[in-house]
Formats: sequence, C-alpha cells, structure tokens
Amino acid sequence: MPDVWKPSVTVAAIIERDGLFLLVEEETSEGVRFNQPAGHLDPHESLEQAVVRETLEETAHDFIPTALVGMYMSRYVSARTGHDVTYLSFSFCGEVGAQHDQPLDVGILRAVWMSYDELVACKDKHRSPSVLARVDDYIAGKRAPLSLLQTDPAVYEVIGG
Repeated sequence: MPDVWKPSVTVAAIIERDGLFLLVEEETSEGVRFNQPAGHLDPHESLEQAVVRETLEETAHDFIPTALVGMYMSRYVSARTGHDVTYLSFSFCGEVGAQHDQPLDVGILRAVWMSYDELVACKDKHRSPSVLARVDDYIAGKRAPLSLLQTDPAVYEVIGG
C-alpha cells in the first residue's frame, strides 16, 4: 500500500485579557518569531488536552478552552532547509488561569502580552500568517462550540504498552 499523505496537526490558544493577547517569542529555524501558544497534537490526547498542555508548557499559564475559533490549513516551506510541511491547526479561545513558576518549553524565550496594534506592527516577525488570522477571527466573534469536537475513547488507549 502506498504512503498516504498526512498533514501535521497542531493546536493554538488565542488568549485575550484586558485588550492584550498572550503570545510567545520563540526561536525557530527562521529566527526569532512570535506565535500564539501552540504546538503539535501528541498521541493519546484530545485537541482540547493538547491546547491546555501546550499553553502551560509555553507560557506557564493554565488555560481552559471554551470555544473553537477556527481551523487553519497552511503550507510552510523553510527558506533555510527546504523542509515542506502542511499544517492543519485547530485554534481555541478560552480563559487564562493561574501562572505557575516553571521553566518554559525549550526554544521559548518568553511569554508576552501584546495589544492588537503591537501584534500588527510586528507582522513580519510572526511564525505564520495564521497568527494574525486567528486573532482577527477571534475579534470578529467567530466561535464554534467545543461539542463539535469528538474524541473516541480508543484515542486514549495505549496499545501494546
């Protein structure tokens, strides 16, 4: 059977408090960039669990997703390495919780709160075009209930472990 092409599944958290958005400044193969707290879906977790985990790892903040803002498909080809990846990203908004005293994930330089104008002003330093698209969709009020997402219990099972 031939290989089946699969996109890389990621999640992102759109967190707004008092008109400011929580972002991370991170080291990437293309240099230092800004992104929402985001990352890859790991085995044996739901999309909601992934966005909670990634937010904690990258910002040291608890996050409670309340809605799905959008699903974004993009293709990234690294100018430096030629690496070609298609991403399917699920973006959530929700409530930010407590901040913990813990180190941030490897490659994360800092978590930073930015206004919309500050975010637009550093557009050339965004990790992807989806960074601003997610915030624009959030500001436009785009929301879908989390009940649209279904995770079969078999996802959580470790087989052969």
